[in-house]
Amino acid sequence: MCGIVGILSDHEAAPILVEALKRLEYRGYDSAGIATVDADKSLARRRAIGKLVNLSDLLVHEPLAGKAGIGHTRWATHGAPTITNAHPHRAGPVAVVHNGIIENFRELRDDLAAKGYKFQTDTDTETVALLAQHYMDQGLAPRDAAEQTIARLHGAFALCFLFQGQDDLLIAARKGSPLAIGHGQGEMFVGSDAIALSPMTDQITYLEEGDWAVVTRTSVEIFDAAGNLANRDMRTIQIDAAQIDKGGHKHFMAKEIAEQPTVLGEAINHYLSADGNSINLPGEGLDFSKFDRIVMVACGTAYYACVTAKYWFERIARLPVEVDVASEFRYREPPVSERTLAVFVSQSGETADTLAALRYMAGKAANITAVVNVAESSIARESDLALPILAGTEIGVASTKAFTCQLTVLSVLALKAAHDRGEIDAATLSDHLSDLRSLPGLFNLALEQSGDIARVARHVAQARDVLFLGRGQMYPLALEGALKLKEISYIHAEGYASGELKHGPIALVDDAVPVIVMAPRDALFEKTISNMQEVMAREGKVLLITDAKGAKEAGQGVWDSLLMPAVPELFAPILYAVPAQLLAYHVAVAKGTDVDQPRNLAKSVTVE
Repeated sequence: MCGIVGILSDHEAAPILVEALKRLEYRGYDSAGIATVDADKSLARRRAIGKLVNLSDLLVHEPLAGKAGIGHTRWATHGAPTITNAHPHRAGPVAVVHNGIIENFRELRDDLAAKGYKFQTDTDTETVALLAQHYMDQGLAPRDAAEQTIARLHGAFALCFLFQGQDDLLIAARKGSPLAIGHGQGEMFVGSDAIALSPMTDQITYLEEGDWAVVTRTSVEIFDAAGNLANRDMRTIQIDAAQIDKGGHKHFMAKEIAEQPTVLGEAINHYLSADGNSINLPGEGLDFSKFDRIVMVACGTAYYACVTAKYWFERIARLPVEVDVASEFRYREPPVSERTLAVFVSQSGETADTLAALRYMAGKAANITAVVNVAESSIARESDLALPILAGTEIGVASTKAFTCQLTVLSVLALKAAHDRGEIDAATLSDHLSDLRSLPGLFNLALEQSGDIARVARHVAQARDVLFLGRGQMYPLALEGALKLKEISYIHAEGYASGELKHGPIALVDDAVPVIVMAPRDALFEKTISNMQEVMAREGKVLLITDAKGAKEAGQGVWDSLLMPAVPELFAPILYAVPAQLLAYHVAVAKGTDVDQPRNLAKSVTVE
């Protein structure tokens, strides 16, 4: 959500800023802009709505000179996506870019208006720039004005300030929204994440919560929330350039779906012993015999991964699990016992609601474990144990390989819990792990069905409404399938437990509503088929996703079938993510929507 870049360079900043912003497009945005300070130390900016190509075109006709600059891709929170509301915001000698939300901006705005300052935009960010201008009008130097401004802000934010007359100074601040400093040779950089800075440097310092930094070309001073000089580690970050390239695919989403056999294999091997018969967690690991309850917290697709894992933990480990949407969790102030394991799942590791829920649980739960894709993220750093999912960089906004890697790591945890608690013996654990190791090969077989799925997708693309059904551990996959479809095709889709069909949703069924039934031949298959018959009796169009045995037992009457390879029942939800992903992808392609950057959505949601 939004992207920040700051540069103090030996080269012209504008083209570097635009290229860096392109690497942040995956975060989602609706406008973009840059500001620079030129050799005469004059501050100027250019902004455009829509895609970055519009900003690039503007810069051809109205170029910006200068080797110091800031840039931003905006995802609108306060105010519509217009040029006026686009970042950077400027007030006199101050330009600022901002991720997050300033919660007390109305109070600050009223105070500034009473002092005679005029507002030009609908945004909370303009308040930051005007407040800094106010302090400079009082005679404060840019550094001191920024410090005073930051101290008065409430909310979640990442900020980068640029000042007229200062071509060797950036001020950066972080509270609740990630920000990193990049170190170069006689150059320094600021970025929302390491991807933005990867071609320029691999030496990164992450600001901690409440930090603010004074950056010049040759130095960086970092201060903590109390104003004390802070010693933050500089890390070497390895980002494979191939991971942020489409690799011959039409879309990042297609590439990331295709990468799943590889990344799943890497995740499985990371957590299994050399002989594949036992589980190894990093550090001191977890002893599940010490817990009597698990609380799992996440948002969106990660939430559905947790709902799936609930079935595993309760069924094979006999360990009660509560799953919560992160945005609601802390507000109901749930009681927490001393024998609770808290698990927080986030692709980015910076999801604002999930991070806030984690902080609520700090000091209450026996252990806080993070399941994340970014090892250096805030959620990872603030947890007792961080478990990487090893999906690699995911650019497409609709999560695919991160979801299946989350499921894989959570399944490993559930198996370890079952073994630690004596619910399965070593031989049974070994059998399950052998089944798990077969998943990458099964994924390859499932991906071979892409052509059939594309054929069916052309018909689904004509629908206005779609229902997804699943029973047992396939119910969360019905929810995820519906989410994927609505995210990137904009078709209204809902997921339901199959048994709930007769309790309301069946009223929607007619010959224009495809009903997608996710049903491997498992212990609940016959019950699912009964629900499917109820749909067909009302002229509903059933698309059955099953295996060959399931298709044979289902008999006649379905509109169409998609066949998956037979899969061990425990791991069926992981494999059945593939047809859900491919169906959404091919429907979106058929409709001509923006697959990788769907409207209104952001990859990393760093505001509440």
